[in-house]
Amino acid sequence: MALSPADVLAGIKEIVEEVAGIPAASIELDKNFTDDLEVDSLSMVEVVVACEERFGVKIPDEKDLATVGDAVNFIVNAAA
Repeated sequence: MALSPADVLAGIKEIVEEVAGIPAASIELDKNFTDDLEVDSLSMVEVVVACEERFGVKIPDEKDLATVGDAVNFIVNAAA
């Protein structure tokens, strides 16, 4: 079953809120993980691992997911 962008965004919001303590309401597609949401590199690794487990995709280490939208798009395409 394909993942919808809305489902992936909702999952990412939950993960980032849990890992980095950032309120889900402030997590939007255009937000940059490091600049806007202030997710540090260690927390970002935890976010990536949690996304891989939750959505059943592999996110390469060299993949630059700068924004929430980048992550959503990558996961939707990788899961298709």
